[in-house]
Amino acid sequence: MAVRAVRGAVQLERDEAGHMDEQVGALLTAILERNDLTADDLISIWFTATPDLHSDFPAAAARKLGIVDVPLICAQELDIEGAMPRVVRVLAHIESDKPRAGIAHVYLGAAGALRKDIAQ
Repeated sequence: MAVRAVRGAVQLERDEAGHMDEQVGALLTAILERNDLTADDLISIWFTATPDLHSDFPAAAARKLGIVDVPLICAQELDIEGAMPRVVRVLAHIESDKPRAGIAHVYLGAAGALRKDIAQ
């Protein structure tokens, strides 16, 4: 079993806690499903949010999905002029038998424009 990293992102329509829970939950669910993972395969997850998001911690959505014994951390993205607003990014460390090239990185909705080279 190898340690791999999975990237992902989603752009929120608005800065509201319920909306963040919904969208980050959908992102995490898609990451798990597209990579044939369960919560037991997760080692840790880093969340970042753009500076315009204040309503909640993105990691709260993971806890609501039942990911309760995995280390999670949230950080703020750099405030870069012209960057896409209201974006939550994920970097999940996982255990997987898949080769690095077999990992599905998940960019939902408009966030797909962030990494066209790896977005699935």
